[in-house]
Amino acid sequence: MVHGLDITLFRHGMTEANNRREYLGWTDSPLLQEEQEKWVEPDYDVVYCSDLPRCEKTAALLFPESTPIRMVDLREMNFGDWEGKTYQELVDEPSYQDFLAHPFEASPPNGESFSAFSTRVQRGWNHIVEDISERGIRRAAVMTHGGVIRYLLSKLAVEKKEFWEWNVPHSQGYQFTWDSNQSVRRGERCTSLQVVATTAKQNG
Repeated sequence: MVHGLDITLFRHGMTEANNRREYLGWTDSPLLQEEQEKWVEPDYDVVYCSDLPRCEKTAALLFPESTPIRMVDLREMNFGDWEGKTYQELVDEPSYQDFLAHPFEASPPNGESFSAFSTRVQRGWNHIVEDISERGIRRAAVMTHGGVIRYLLSKLAVEKKEFWEWNVPHSQGYQFTWDSNQSVRRGERCTSLQVVATTAKQNG
């Protein structure tokens, strides 16, 4: 079967901060050593990438022959004052309890609301779709973050699931397939969704 358009979303490799279960948005953290081992190298016509170092480093490992297109709009949510902190460090703060109870309405102090985050990600996605269409691309990769991928899965996956229902492990991809560029430009859900393994060992 000939596919009209494949776009695969990859989450960056696990970082030291991820391993410590810290909130990691616009700040950064080095990849764990085991994440820097040899990766399976898939072949794509174009690679788009969050401009944060953990994504750029992962993209360099996964696509060593490509020069990714860096995009600020593909960044993770900005967690503001909570960056680098864990649940245990935040659990007694009233603003954090409000966020846990109402994650789509409340926002981190000096951080980004879900509305602002989703608007930004949608803008970035629209740019990718238009660029792919104009250039006649058939296979594209996007290196980004867990929150970005969850948002796009909730909007575009075949199966309708809410944002937090999606599991997005590090170092893994989701391949979205549409029958045509016109389908994705209209914002239609994909016709097929497949998990793409990128390493021999997966970190969950």
